Amino acid sequence: MRLTRRTFLASSAACLAAPAVTGQARAQVLVVGGGAGGASVARHLAAEAAGAADITLIEPNAVYHTCFFSNLHLGGLRSLESLAHSYDRLRGLGVTLISDRVAAVGRERRRVALAAGGTLDWDWLVLSPGIDFVDDSVPGWTLAAADLMPHAYKAGGQTRLLRKQLDAMPQGGTFCLVAPPNPYRCPPGPYERISMIAHRFTQVNPTARILLLDPKEGYSKQTLFEEGWQAHYPNMIERLGPEMGGDRVEVRPDRMEVVIDGEVEKVDVCNVIPGQVAGRIIGEAGLADETGWAPIDPASMKSRDDPAIFILGDAAVAGDMPKSASAANSQAKVVTAVLLAEISGNAAPPARYVNTCWSLIAPEDSVKVGGTYEPTPEKIASIDRFISQPEEDRATRLATWQQSLGWYAGITSDMFG
Repeated sequence: MRLTRRTFLASSAACLAAPAVTGQARAQVLVVGGGAGGASVARHLAAEAAGAADITLIEPNAVYHTCFFSNLHLGGLRSLESLAHSYDRLRGLGVTLISDRVAAVGRERRRVALAAGGTLDWDWLVLSPGIDFVDDSVPGWTLAAADLMPHAYKAGGQTRLLRKQLDAMPQGGTFCLVAPPNPYRCPPGPYERISMIAHRFTQVNPTARILLLDPKEGYSKQTLFEEGWQAHYPNMIERLGPEMGGDRVEVRPDRMEVVIDGEVEKVDVCNVIPGQVAGRIIGEAGLADETGWAPIDPASMKSRDDPAIFILGDAAVAGDMPKSASAANSQAKVVTAVLLAEISGNAAPPARYVNTCWSLIAPEDSVKVGGTYEPTPEKIASIDRFISQPEEDRATRLATWQQSLGWYAGITSDMFG
């Protein structure tokens, strides 16, 4: 019989759970998704498990382009190549790399099916699949339209495409960004993108117009962004929030038009960042709730529905923590500690989480927001918070920029070695 997702899941559900690791030579840990969460778990577990576990990372891309800092490429401040990272060092640590996608998760039998064929068994499964997009969350836009109106919210080819479109814009043309509804990956991301594109336009297209269509009443670092836009890009950026039709938007990709509360606006480039849910494998495995995201145990990042599965990063319902690379990397440290404890039969240390989100408004004018978090029975809760302040002096903003560069070097090294 040919193996399909349906027959795979049916056969898995009919079997008893796999035996515990006790008595086996090595634990089998599968990590799905090689971003800030998954790659960090794979690397740290390989370095610290001391031969007690076989770690397999399943990731379809041989090279990972970071979404974080990708806005700087759109602004002309970084090359796309500088955002590309390979998994070669993970292989050197003993991580088995499989360039494929997971087609199905058989939870009862603890087995995954791969898209290219074949299956893998696991004792623990770590899911860090990031996000997928909600078709028609912006009426008229589906993933099939991304070649015309790119999302560029998964870095790589889409980032390159949007940069190419921006560079080809006519002088004095209009760029439109349709911002997503909450919740979504990287709360300040769309607004840093506006900043970086505005910076690029000041260099190559100073009479260009930027139209920001936003369904939300407010957004992360709003005061800081708007202060920066007034200082660096006066009269270039127009934001229409819900009171001005920003929540009543339709797009027509084949005509390069946006319709705002019934009024048609012709644009030259349109970046649609649609509504988001957890990466598709979360829903298909029955691990998402009605919101489309995955509930987790705040103390361990284990799925609320399956204690043998960890879910971290953007896909998780992480309480007060935002969906960011920094948050995913911090969650990966907790997951690694819990896995090491369970493999060895010891108790895991108390979980503690941190996050910092950096945003560049203009060259050497960077702002940040972040905090520390701890688990409660209900959620990962904020216990301390910090944010850049309006009207900071240039030295402070420059220092924040330099800190962000150190953070990028540090987190990518933590992910990939």
